[in-house]
Amino acid sequence: MILSGLEIEKQLGKGIVIEPFKKEQLNPNSYNLCLHNELVVYDKAVLDMKKPNPYHTLHIPNEGRLLNPGKLYLGRTAEYTETSSFVPMLEGRSSIGRLGLFVHVTAGFGDNGFKGYWTLEMFCVQPVKIYPFVPVCQIYYHTIKGEYSPYDNGKYQNNKGIQTSFLYQDFEMNDGK
Repeated sequence: MILSGLEIEKQLGKGIVIEPFKKEQLNPNSYNLCLHNELVVYDKAVLDMKKPNPYHTLHIPNEGRLLNPGKLYLGRTAEYTETSSFVPMLEGRSSIGRLGLFVHVTAGFGDNGFKGYWTLEMFCVQPVKIYPFVPVCQIYYHTIKGEYSPYDNGKYQNNKGIQTSFLYQDFEMNDGK
């Protein structure tokens, strides 16, 4: 079952944390999250799953930044979230998708117990100008049924910024076996 916007607001400080919380970003069954003012771009055209991939950071000025097709941009939400008793899900806003900008292309399924900022995988089909602190995606929450173990020690837990892929850590753990 998906929580209503009013229920999301009721759960603030209990099973849900959104900081900062702005009532005007609350929807009937979700909450809009904003793009922070930085992006990460990988430096190489070919990425390797088994290794950390070099990258650099770009600033999104108030005047905006042009994104080009054929390139993956990693951003992050301006809001910090925690979820202790619900399953968070993230989707791009339809108004953003209608501009040809795909936000959070994959991995929109969050884990119960996640604490941190959401890294956004962004890709556009035509050039599009973006701006910092614009609502680009929405978080919504499912109830969870049955016993569960919260996401306490995952590789993306308690992050402070944009997270590149840490998939190589899975290979390192398996190589030791």
